[in-house]
Amino acid sequence: MPIGLIGSLGICTIFYILVAAGAIGTIGGQPIMGPGGIPFPAGSEELARQCALPQYAEMLVCSNEALAHVLRQIGFSSVGNALGIAAFLALPSVILILLFGQTRIFFVMSRDGLLPDVLSTVHPKWKTPHIVTAMTGIVVAIAAAFLPVGQLADIANAGTLYAFMMVAIAVMLLRKRDPGRARKFRVPALWLVGPLTIVGCIFLFLNLPFEAMIVLPLWTAVGFLVYFGYSRGHSHLGKGLIEVHEPEVLDINPPTPGVH
Repeated sequence: MPIGLIGSLGICTIFYILVAAGAIGTIGGQPIMGPGGIPFPAGSEELARQCALPQYAEMLVCSNEALAHVLRQIGFSSVGNALGIAAFLALPSVILILLFGQTRIFFVMSRDGLLPDVLSTVHPKWKTPHIVTAMTGIVVAIAAAFLPVGQLADIANAGTLYAFMMVAIAVMLLRKRDPGRARKFRVPALWLVGPLTIVGCIFLFLNLPFEAMIVLPLWTAVGFLVYFGYSRGHSHLGKGLIEVHEPEVLDINPPTPGVH
């Protein structure tokens, strides 16, 4: 799994670089210059205001679909439109994967006693955690309806960076406190990868908008309230209850009658 994740990130990074190089090489970077001849930084509020002006609407830096925009600019409008439609159709699948992943996290937390048991209820016919799936979908739909997409992305990035940083800290602590634990995968050069991950996550977090940064401590406070108010007292692990839900070895051959 780690090799697959790192490999996919590497491939995506290469494609992003190639698309950016191709777009800039075809029609130029087309920056919007600010005071003193310095371009407005990407993602800034001032750049967004400039892109709202008619004279800058067709600039590459203002486009939300750079590759399709370049294809239209050089006379391949049909190909650019087809590419935009393909991206539009592919986006829901990515969103669904993220939603399913979140519902399964809540499901496992509920099954382990960290959240109310009702959230791990499985539908008798479809065999899916339908209650937590419906609740997650409603919350996401409300957020998508009333909050700008860019603001939601910044908030999600803040939470993701925090999670990555905590994973790096946890791996370093486990390597120190429990060095003999059986590990199917060991992070190479943890003494370097761990601190770099922490520093990188903090750096990227501090470069997020203030509104996104302030949401994280608020949600962290909510998490502490849930944990100390409910999860800590109901945790199966804390009570010494160890349940094996997916046994690693299954006897697929039923015993022969009369043979013991």
